[in-house]
Amino acid sequence: MIRINKNESPLRPLTDSQLATIIQEASFNFYPDDEYERFKAAYANYYGYNAEQVIAGNGSDELIQKLMLIMPEGPALTLNPDFFMYQAYAAQVNRPIEFVESEDDLTFNLEQILQRIEEVQPAFFIMSNPHNPSGKQYGTTFLKAIADKMNSIGGYFVIDEAYLDFGEAYKFDMQPHVLQMRTLSKAFGIAGLRLGVLIGTPETIQHIQSIEHPYPLNTLTLHIALYMFEHPEKTKQFIDHQRQLALRLRNLFNDYVADIMVVFPSYTNFVLTKGAAAQNLGQYIQSHGFLPRLYDEPEMNDYVRYSIATDSQLDDLEEIIKTWRSQYDLSKNT
Repeated sequence: MIRINKNESPLRPLTDSQLATIIQEASFNFYPDDEYERFKAAYANYYGYNAEQVIAGNGSDELIQKLMLIMPEGPALTLNPDFFMYQAYAAQVNRPIEFVESEDDLTFNLEQILQRIEEVQPAFFIMSNPHNPSGKQYGTTFLKAIADKMNSIGGYFVIDEAYLDFGEAYKFDMQPHVLQMRTLSKAFGIAGLRLGVLIGTPETIQHIQSIEHPYPLNTLTLHIALYMFEHPEKTKQFIDHQRQLALRLRNLFNDYVADIMVVFPSYTNFVLTKGAAAQNLGQYIQSHGFLPRLYDEPEMNDYVRYSIATDSQLDDLEEIIKTWRSQYDLSKNT
């Protein structure tokens, strides 16, 4: 079964020989003090920040959990639907969490968000952008309005940018109450190594570091990540290849089935579909060797999500979709 249900990269960013070299150079017998500082500097340089603005953890999940622990007392506020782990980590630390409900098309009304902030008075508001699961990317005007509103009530605004490397780059003025969260699990293709990044002002990052472990990341993860950021041209080529795969995935669904189901525009490495035909297609694809994301939640049970795959796998997926479509059309015409 080919897994296309977790928004992972289908590709490895490094060759066996590159990995062998990295492992040989890694000093496993020492704590990774220097490597952690080098990684923060390399990451910051890649994206145009300062190293003092960066903190890293074992995946974005650990960073979300840290935020749930260290943010001021009060509820968290997020979108519904959004990344389900926001709710899970809030529950782990007994932090109340409130929601802004989506429109029928999974978009969110800015005025409704601002109204909910006023009603809930959250300690912090967290949302993914580009949004998971819809794939929509919200612009700077939308984000700035939320940031300004959170600032007015003395709260924090956390933007989870896990899929930003598949979307459109944007500039957002860094303020003490704004944090941007990233991951190397998607576009960088190292989900199994667990590496997430949080970006903020030096003062805010220093505050979050107060609950950081002495050595938050292992030597191997840091050496692999360092290699990627110290070879930026190769890394950019790797990301560009995945962006091409994402475009091809979108085109498959837009070309063959967008007239009979909702195919959401996407600025991510996945495509979301909706409707009775979408459910039928998802089950058909699963029966032919690919595992898409089929949702258990009642409010999402007519949605199906597909992550990117390799070129050859997309060739196979295209044939499966074409076959399903011909059978679907025949059933409607008889």
